Amino acid sequence: MHIAEGFLPPAHAIAWSVASAPFVVHGVRSLTREVREHPESTLLLGASGAFTFVLSALKLPSVTGSCSHPTGTGLGAILFRPPIMAVLGTITLLFQALLLAHGGLTTLGANVFSMAIVGPWAGYAIYRLLRRYDVPLMVAVFFGAFLADLVTYCVTSVQLALAFPDPSSGFVGALGKFGSIFAVTQLPLAVSEGLLTVLVMRLLVQSSKGELTRLGVLLTGKQNPTGSEAVAR
Repeated sequence: MHIAEGFLPPAHAIAWSVASAPFVVHGVRSLTREVREHPESTLLLGASGAFTFVLSALKLPSVTGSCSHPTGTGLGAILFRPPIMAVLGTITLLFQALLLAHGGLTTLGANVFSMAIVGPWAGYAIYRLLRRYDVPLMVAVFFGAFLADLVTYCVTSVQLALAFPDPSSGFVGALGKFGSIFAVTQLPLAVSEGLLTVLVMRLLVQSSKGELTRLGVLLTGKQNPTGSEAVAR
């Protein structure tokens, strides 16, 4: 998913950075307010950021010759909502570009837009939709993490297709080629990430019930499948 340093044309790199900037600025404000009003959330914020960093740092070779990896953004989006996840994802991508050579500074805006903005919003949207219709919490968490991962790669495919349209079939042909390359490994990875996120959420339900209640993930009054009481925000 990480588009490599210098891979995008300068105009595209700038455009994606400009598109990402308002979301990150808004996220910084949301994060600042969260920490100021609820300093006890710092530990869970750090854990969400670490979860994203570790999962998205795993580069797995694809049979097509590309590399894929989980994103880890669904958990933070569900816990703290997408604006804060935009900041956590940006920090993750920045450190990975500087320390691990994953992605790059020139392509940071594009990578942030796909992994830290659109992916978390897609995951959070399906999570909220499922919970609104009384789908069990852990099922909603699974699909939230699954979709956050998968949509990230769909957006990356669009970004690459816009930058490198096929000489004969244009944008549509390039989108099909990039999407098919990613799909081979990303579909099973998205399922795996969904299951892992469910496992982590189960552990949080057991260890941080009070904090999850404050965040609106759990709320007294309705039983979820884990035996805890929960409703969606």
